Amino acid sequence: MTIRPILVIPDDKLRQETEPVEKIDSDLQTLIDDMFDTMYAAPGIGLAAPQIGVLKRLAVVDVSKRDGEQVPLALINPEIVWSSEETSFYEEGCLSIPDYYEEVERPARIRVRFTGRDGTEQEIEADGVFATCIQHELDHLDGVLFIDHISKLKRDMVWKKAVKLFKREGPQTYTPKPKPPRAEGDEAEMPDEL
Repeated sequence: MTIRPILVIPDDKLRQETEPVEKIDSDLQTLIDDMFDTMYAAPGIGLAAPQIGVLKRLAVVDVSKRDGEQVPLALINPEIVWSSEETSFYEEGCLSIPDYYEEVERPARIRVRFTGRDGTEQEIEADGVFATCIQHELDHLDGVLFIDHISKLKRDMVWKKAVKLFKREGPQTYTPKPKPPRAEGDEAEMPDEL
């Protein structure tokens, strides 16, 4: 289990477009495992490769409840091939923008085409928080952050605060710490950062 440091805005890598994954090999499998370990430790429900400094078109998601069975999904070279005209609002957060949450409007349903970690081409439909999570992570692959979907005033406020911290303390990263296993009877909680 390798938990990698997560980049924090205004790190330039979070604004860069990613390159397609060319081959699925043992290095990529290790990267996927590390991404899941990092995401679960954060805790989060999604993580894109640029958030750990890897500029590849790769994201991982798992919107299952914390006390249930994990349902990990790796998305290699994903693309949204359809989205509904109907929209929905969800409060989003981001592991690369700690402690900031804002309601974001996105298509309510999507269809995404990707390569699975086993090398097979796949296409799935998603709705609800699953659709929101996928869209959030795919935005990262194009250098887009969830704050780009909110008002300029709010976005500028968040960005200026991050730049001020960067100037004072230098580049920001953090390495999540794994959580101890839940004791029976503990309240389950849904992670709130994508």
